[in-house]
Amino acid sequence: NFSRVTEFILLGLSDTRELQVLFFTFFFLAYAMVLLGNLLIIVTVRTDPKLSSPMYFLLCNLSFIDICCTSVTSPRMLVDLLSQRKAIAFEDCIAQLFFLHFVGASEMFLLTVMAYDRYTAICKPLHYTAIMSRQVCWVLVSACWAGGFLHSIVQTLLTIQLPFCGPNTIDNYFCDVPPVIRLACTDIYITEWLMVSNSGLISLVCFLVLVTSYTFILVTIRVHITEGHWKALSTCASHVMVVTLFFVPCIFIYLHPFSTFPSDKHICVICTVFSPVMNPLIYTLRNHEVKASMWKLWKRCRV
Repeated sequence: NFSRVTEFILLGLSDTRELQVLFFTFFFLAYAMVLLGNLLIIVTVRTDPKLSSPMYFLLCNLSFIDICCTSVTSPRMLVDLLSQRKAIAFEDCIAQLFFLHFVGASEMFLLTVMAYDRYTAICKPLHYTAIMSRQVCWVLVSACWAGGFLHSIVQTLLTIQLPFCGPNTIDNYFCDVPPVIRLACTDIYITEWLMVSNSGLISLVCFLVLVTSYTFILVTIRVHITEGHWKALSTCASHVMVVTLFFVPCIFIYLHPFSTFPSDKHICVICTVFSPVMNPLIYTLRNHEVKASMWKLWKRCRV
């Protein structure tokens, strides 16, 4: 009765063959859009000297994180949609859980840094260059990755110390903390609240910091409006869209006891698929400088 589980069975989004084919087509196109769109943003920012401001440096890092985030779950999901038996080894499941929380938490911290960047650009424009220097940007990005690693290692250690000896069916299309720890053969009350205080509070605190920064920005814009402020505010509007798509589902998933809701897999689609797809669209379609740089890059490639 206490033998260790060696693999988990992923139920996926549906067990209907027709829906699986439809999901495969949709998610394959979505994954291709994430890869191509974010790679295009990275290449554009890296090749155009005009896009050397801290905002575009952070945007380039966000695109890289989005590629990593969706690559943790999408390839495995696409393979499982065409497979009869959707099994994942215990070690692979833990690795997927680790990397998902690693890049996910890093993205939360990076979005918070991007909000601070917009706050500095609008509320303290004369000191912006000194505050958001390239060295400071590198330190902030490194801190985001370090914070994501610390968060993920805590989640992973809390998970692997649990005994898994009974059911091995996960009602999701990837391995995440809530559905995995429900399968533990022990009382998970304390572990559950430790994880909620970790993931849930990180999501909530980052979101509150973002809301606070945008509140200060709106107050500044209301007092005195210039052409530069309108440009920065337009950038903030796209940032708010990304934040809403990413943070609201994460807060809903991780800020309540995991046993409260049986499955959050349909909400997880927003975090792992829709948010990475929308990022390149939002940041390119609403940004004239990025679109102009992409057009110049396209013309150079044609020549």
